[in-house]
Amino acid sequence: MENHTNYLVEKTDCILYYAEPSLSNEQGTGWIGGNAPDFFDDQADLIHEGNQKYYFYMCLVHPFKPESMISIFIPEDYEEYLDNNVYPKCSIKVVEHPISKESVKETFTNPGLLKHGISAGDISNDEKSMDQSFLIKLGGNPRLIQNNDYYFTKLKEESYSFLFQVDEDGYPDMLLRDDYSYPFGFGSLYIFAKIGAEGIQHPIAGFWQFS
Repeated sequence: MENHTNYLVEKTDCILYYAEPSLSNEQGTGWIGGNAPDFFDDQADLIHEGNQKYYFYMCLVHPFKPESMISIFIPEDYEEYLDNNVYPKCSIKVVEHPISKESVKETFTNPGLLKHGISAGDISNDEKSMDQSFLIKLGGNPRLIQNNDYYFTKLKEESYSFLFQVDEDGYPDMLLRDDYSYPFGFGSLYIFAKIGAEGIQHPIAGFWQFS
């Protein structure tokens, strides 16, 4: 998947990923829930901010940089990221880092999510993907819950483009533990990046929406 033009520039195609049960601590394509990658074992200060603690949400092996992963962390306080849900004030943290296996430490573990692996990506036509269920959609056009211009205003000003989304409609039945709420209100998180001649750089959380 070295050539990302069809996915991120022309947006004719996309790559769909799904959650599947996993007992392995190897990285595979990535995972959602469970412990953070061991890259973060001694980096709590990089993620936590003062009294605001963060949970690990998921990580994905970068499809165009096989030596890298993208990890996502969300504040433990739901009201914090509910009030700060659009770039440049989106409090979801996105970190690109070297490939890592799952840590044995529970420093960032979200008690509401039961770890699942992420499947190998399936290539799909972008238009057809709009009617499909998925956990992650990389490339193509984002499938939005609310189509309001203000979500994109600052992102466009700073030349960020859509990279992928994580959609809670694609959660399998056993991913969310009993008595816990969907982290994004049965919604979707949208990740953006700088995409150009120098490749794909600076992934960030653009915004999230709930249904």
